[in-house]
Amino acid sequence: MSFRSGRHFLQIPGPTNVPDRVLRAIDRPTMDHRGPEFGEIGREVLEGLKAVFQTRQPVIIYPASGTGAWEAALVNTLSPGDRVLMVETGQFATLWNKMATKLGVITEFLPTDWRHGADPAAIEARLKADTAHTIKAVCVVHNETSTGVTSRIHAVRRAIDAAGHPALYMVDTISSLGSIDYRHDAWGVDVTVAGSQKGLMLPPGLSFNCASEKALAASKTAKLPRAYWNWEEMIASNKTGYFPYTPATNLLYGLREALLMLQEEGLQNVFARHDRFAEATRQAVRAWGLEILCANPEEYSSALTAVMMPAGHDADKLRGIILDAFDMSLGMGLGKVVGKIFRIGHLGDFNELTLMGTLAGVEMGLQLAGVPHKKGGVQAAMEHLAKTSGVGVRKAA
Repeated sequence: MSFRSGRHFLQIPGPTNVPDRVLRAIDRPTMDHRGPEFGEIGREVLEGLKAVFQTRQPVIIYPASGTGAWEAALVNTLSPGDRVLMVETGQFATLWNKMATKLGVITEFLPTDWRHGADPAAIEARLKADTAHTIKAVCVVHNETSTGVTSRIHAVRRAIDAAGHPALYMVDTISSLGSIDYRHDAWGVDVTVAGSQKGLMLPPGLSFNCASEKALAASKTAKLPRAYWNWEEMIASNKTGYFPYTPATNLLYGLREALLMLQEEGLQNVFARHDRFAEATRQAVRAWGLEILCANPEEYSSALTAVMMPAGHDADKLRGIILDAFDMSLGMGLGKVVGKIFRIGHLGDFNELTLMGTLAGVEMGLQLAGVPHKKGGVQAAMEHLAKTSGVGVRKAA
């Protein structure tokens, strides 16, 4: 391969670009994970994570991808044959559903068109019909990475309460935590699932569960097999900053630095930054004359934007042209939308110039690929950024 100058533009919706500060933190000798210095680091990151989850509850860290955190959430709270209500908001909700069935859980999968988030009214109606309370959990993906649709987690909580149903409430925040406002305690979530490689700005390799008192109580009687994923052993060891088995030591160095960066910027400022860049991206898409996959403005994602291709044009061909010409990676369509959309990631370690470079690459790529569009998307985004400089556009909670 010939040398290409400049840094590769990794503009998929995760893994995201890892900041130099985090890379430098990871790039230090591995320490004794039973020694006193490690215990201090462990306590620091476990406490620091609570601010990001907006919780007082324990956060459990696993050396795993987000898929591991999905499994941990299920096996610690459910028993074989339990019934779970899930919502088909996209490819990742579909995969979580498939995992549950493999574990011996019976799932009801509420369908959507992949352009809308979880429907609180539909969830409320189904739970009201479940007078015997056979449904043991409701599982929702907060930000569906495959579609750029964000479900209204607080509204789903209200729906569960309105139904008077005791089901546990589990939420996947793998592509929203640290990018989009999320409140584990205030929104009454029982188990939150997360991963390291998105808003937390780390490489893949760490996953998280945050568990409510109700979820911890359920774990005492849950019968699904668990060993590696057992919350009880993790929480017991974590009290002193240690882990029951060898942790991903160097990633925890990086996590400590990432948490410090989020604290320095301020979580509300982080959310406002993501909201602002997301709206600038949508302004660009509209100016190009293309359509956003998410159909409900209330559910627009601030972590990514999924863009629909005009009929007869292949999104993967466009992505390939952009990669070859400009050394930029965009997210591909997954599942039902393969070849029909491309996804622009605008989350994590991301600023105005990163966004403008990304959108310029897309606009030039549309021209090279012969995709019908109007010029001026980059200009529309620049005008939005100039108009909102120093302001931030917050979405209502």
